[in-house]
Amino acid sequence: MKKRSGFTVMVRLAGLVKPLAGFMVLAIAMGLAGHLCASFLTIFGAYGVLEVLGPGALLSLPALFAAMVIFALLRGALRYGEQTCNHYIAFKLLALIRDKVFRALRRLCPAKLEGRDKGDLIAVITSDIELLEVFYAHTISPIAIAVLFCAVLCLFIGSFYWALGLLALAALVFVAVFAALIPVLTSRFSGDDGLRFRNGAGELSSYVLDSLRGLDEIRQYGQGRQRLEGMAARSDALARDEERMKRTAGRNTACTNAVILLFDLAMLFASVLLCLRGALDFAGVVIPTVALMSSFGPVVALANLGSTLQNTFAAGNRVLDLLEETPAVQDVTGREEVPFTGAQVSHVTFSYGEETILEDLSLAIPEGSITGIVGRSGSGKSTLLRLLMRFWQTRQGSITISDRPIDEINTQNLRGMESYVTQETVLFHDSIRSNLRIAKRDATDAEIEQACRKASVHDFIMSLPQGYDTPVGELGDTLSGGERQRLGLARAFLHDAPLMLLDEPTSNLDSLNEAVILRSLREERQGKTVVLVSHRASTMWVTDTVWSVENGRMS
Repeated sequence: MKKRSGFTVMVRLAGLVKPLAGFMVLAIAMGLAGHLCASFLTIFGAYGVLEVLGPGALLSLPALFAAMVIFALLRGALRYGEQTCNHYIAFKLLALIRDKVFRALRRLCPAKLEGRDKGDLIAVITSDIELLEVFYAHTISPIAIAVLFCAVLCLFIGSFYWALGLLALAALVFVAVFAALIPVLTSRFSGDDGLRFRNGAGELSSYVLDSLRGLDEIRQYGQGRQRLEGMAARSDALARDEERMKRTAGRNTACTNAVILLFDLAMLFASVLLCLRGALDFAGVVIPTVALMSSFGPVVALANLGSTLQNTFAAGNRVLDLLEETPAVQDVTGREEVPFTGAQVSHVTFSYGEETILEDLSLAIPEGSITGIVGRSGSGKSTLLRLLMRFWQTRQGSITISDRPIDEINTQNLRGMESYVTQETVLFHDSIRSNLRIAKRDATDAEIEQACRKASVHDFIMSLPQGYDTPVGELGDTLSGGERQRLGLARAFLHDAPLMLLDEPTSNLDSLNEAVILRSLREERQGKTVVLVSHRASTMWVTDTVWSVENGRMS
């Protein structure tokens, strides 16, 4: 994870506000006016007390009372308007960030996402992004409001005596800087509690997700107590991190309030001293002191952001990590579209990290052929198909389609030429029909039925109560492995690409259904080029050419 300062994260997040700058200005204007109404509500109350003590004050009591009522009503309306604008900005920007995150996930998939903790990813795209609402709705606007509000109050207090205005400016600036520095210093000395808390939340999400997925195995082997203990341990660790952050926030608030009280006392003593010297009257003592006491609201709000921002910046850091991650393979656009006329793998070497999977591998895939690849598990068969899909970049050697390097073919063009069936078919929590239409969004019912007949799954689907409208459950858990695999094959047939890459397409099928599908594959091969990967030699009877992969080499 890239380490960024809180200031860097704040600048990066604030930069996204530009498209909504008008709403932000409106929010700041209403927030400033609202805080001034609240402050002058108190100040006019002080004027009312002075009027009772001695006539000749600023306004008459009825006028002061009417002004206070107006300020009170305006304060509520302006506060509502400010918060409405801030939350409108926040939710618009959260939608923008979600769009950016999902685009980043699409760019990074699958190479940079394989092996990443899925629960942690879920935490990033849900709770971490939602936490940024605090920044956009309760951070940017309050900072601007605090600066402008302090300037207005300093001028007002300075109108009584210039030295009091300077004292008020010093007080507000010091408290603002103090409020801003405490969270920063605390973050350095606390060892990034916020980041640790967000990472811990992601780990807990992953642990819970694993436990839900493996519920049957947990019950079967009596591991329920151990999983609960693991969940409790992670929850307790999160609670301790949160307790430290709240304790830190409490200390920050206490220190800030102590400084505020000291400056209030300083204003009182300074104004009394000026009054004794004849530079001020009694109103000049009361009003500036009351004004300063009522002016720390926006600044204190910044101080209270301390612990929240620590957590928010940690979430922002994790989101920025995802947005700034460099894809293993960049999409190709702007090239001339090419038809499929065969593929060639030439002296390809590929490794995951330090582990070499394929070494100096070459083979030809003629147009219209069925090419079989056999080998034991881990020999590199699936990796070869992923390289043909350009999910990864080859380290050495080249892969060409239609006599053109695949990294010079438009990504959309390449995906359109290929149908890829993996060992584990992923089904979404939707109907069978919707799951099949992923391969072709505008497919007709007749096309779907034809694809399912080729995959020997139509009769099974029609035996279900709702037929093609039957929901498959989360991750397809209402279907067997063989049924999911046949739906994956149906998707490939429906996609109708000229190059079909089949990775163990019959591994979960019995011999009868395997024979039916392989026969269908051979009969429907017209206009198709097929690469069939299997660890079973018996599957290869349908192929024209068989290659054997052992230890990353072809024979």
